[in-house]
Amino acid sequence: MSTIAPTHMKSGRPPIIPKDFNSQQAETIRLFPLSNYTFGVKETQPEEDPSVLARLKRLEEHYEKFGMRRTCEGILVCHEKNHPHILMLQIANAFFKLPGDYLRPEDDEIGGFKARLDERLAPVGRIGEGEEAGDWEVGDCLAQWWRPNFETFAYPFCPPHVTRPKECKKMYFIHLPKAKVLSVPKNMKLLAVPLFELYDNVARYGPQLSAIPHLLSRYNFEYVNEDGEAVAQTPGAGEDIKMKILAGGDEEMKEGNGTH
Repeated sequence: MSTIAPTHMKSGRPPIIPKDFNSQQAETIRLFPLSNYTFGVKETQPEEDPSVLARLKRLEEHYEKFGMRRTCEGILVCHEKNHPHILMLQIANAFFKLPGDYLRPEDDEIGGFKARLDERLAPVGRIGEGEEAGDWEVGDCLAQWWRPNFETFAYPFCPPHVTRPKECKKMYFIHLPKAKVLSVPKNMKLLAVPLFELYDNVARYGPQLSAIPHLLSRYNFEYVNEDGEAVAQTPGAGEDIKMKILAGGDEEMKEGNGTH
């Protein structure tokens, strides 16, 4: 990848360039700007379970019929001011989650995962013209979380005494194209959350989502503008960045109130 001269550095003293430090490096990921994407809303998708206890009861019923539940979620990344942002759903102004869901028992892993992404984010009606069903580029599996029992606790490893975990959740990197139309159910919000907001923020986002910056640290990023021209690379420009509400939440999208 060609070196891009940073435009924000004003020091007259040139930096000392160390020897190459990219051995065994994962592929460099090209990120497109948030402004390249179009966001809309679609019909409400009510939550299946009215409470945590009901959700765990449904997990137990699933396990009795079909065995371990398989869940897939997508880490969708774009950039704003040359800093990675994660597209994330917010439910009831409190609960955050990644797009995706549990697979149906008969589903293949990737095909079923794409179908669940469509349910959450695929556009409908005129806004979706030209979009193909399941048109998602699923990349690396970045994490596996295991639920040993019918309870809320999940771990990034399978405990050694557990031979029959009740659920395995995988998190996949989703390569976003240069432009795409996305629609969120109107009872949810679609947010663009900067990595630094997630990092070490277990209190707000929980252990799984707050670990995403660690999961993405294996990659270098190349940031491109709306015309597809590379304008920066890791590290970013360090400008003032905030979370953005992109769509949904039964609210009108207005300029100047943090929405896009």
